[in-house]
Amino acid sequence: MPKKIVVTGVGATSPLGGTARDSWNALLAGESGARSLEQDWVAQYELPVTFAAQAKVASENQLERVEAKRLDPGSQFALIAAREAWADSGIEDVEPERLGVDWATGIGGVWTLLNAWDTLREKGPRRVLPMTVPMLMPNAPAAAIEMHLGARAYARTVVSACASSTESLANAYEHIQQGFADVVITGGAEAAIHPLPLAAFASMQALSKRNDEPAAASRPYDVTRDGFVLGEGAAALVLETEEHAKARGARIYAEVVGGAVTSDSHHITAPDPEGTAAARAMIAAIENHGYSRSDVRHVNAHATSTPVGDVAEYHALRHVFGEGLDGIAVSATKASTGHLLGGAGGIEAIFTVLALAERTAPPTINLNEMDPEIELDVVREPRPLGDGDLLAISNSFGFGGHNAVVAFATA
Repeated sequence: MPKKIVVTGVGATSPLGGTARDSWNALLAGESGARSLEQDWVAQYELPVTFAAQAKVASENQLERVEAKRLDPGSQFALIAAREAWADSGIEDVEPERLGVDWATGIGGVWTLLNAWDTLREKGPRRVLPMTVPMLMPNAPAAAIEMHLGARAYARTVVSACASSTESLANAYEHIQQGFADVVITGGAEAAIHPLPLAAFASMQALSKRNDEPAAASRPYDVTRDGFVLGEGAAALVLETEEHAKARGARIYAEVVGGAVTSDSHHITAPDPEGTAAARAMIAAIENHGYSRSDVRHVNAHATSTPVGDVAEYHALRHVFGEGLDGIAVSATKASTGHLLGGAGGIEAIFTVLALAERTAPPTINLNEMDPEIELDVVREPRPLGDGDLLAISNSFGFGGHNAVVAFATA
């Protein structure tokens, strides 16, 4: 008999706000987190893209100076989000051996790695910090969270490009089902707004080049979309069995009813244009707990604002839902947050959970003229989702052909 697994805590630091609630409120208000970059290195390296979606609240304003110095920016974001989610859950006492961490990143400690390389070249090996490797390793955020919370069941890290966070959520669901833990903190983080990733993504024509209007640059489904906006931040969710949550009188945001992962085996960067494997992931996540495709009322789409990616996801959605897709409220929240890469699925899962908890689908901004190839009911203003039981999915797809989907239901 499958266990009922619920979400009892959420936390985030994002381009829209320093907390999950602030990020959600800014999303509902139609705000954008994309802004021009003011760092000297933008001009120094003559970057073709001069904007990004930076975290709205600097991490150094949320951490003690001593702990921040020992963490890469990605780990800083992760610890901030995890602390908020843990406090939000209201958990006061968990057996350490029954508490796990499923975390994710797409790139890892890129700032630490590249700063250390600069130090080595300019000042020699003696000046490279002893903590460089512990700071740059992709599992550093999971380790920081695990040590802060005293989690001893396990601490695992997924690195699956832009599908990473959603895959970590799917893993957390499975790990609780398998009895590895009673409580899991899960999510992902990314801090890659650095000259090299910006230059590399721009070189492959993946980024929008709307330098004159950053706030309008991420425009999923619009005929004029020209790429994604690089974002940063972290998001964390506390998952636990319903039995455990009810025993301590916890507030429950939503139920996690399934997660699934598939692969395209198509191309290292381009999605399968037919979206076949992505569709399989959606179906598996939806049907995992006995729901049917017709039960879905809301989709938080991957929708990065790339010309090819948005169409491929649409084909996958149409394959899954057929004509029923026309009645599903679709939100593309990267229009507001930018693309947090390995952290994207985490913040979008929180938005999906809060959409169910508040029965409101968040808006998609910057959509002025719908691409005629894409026939979706895209939410343009906050929209009531109605009464009764609701089911929603959150999609994430990443380079390498990684597909991950998680499904949530009203509690």
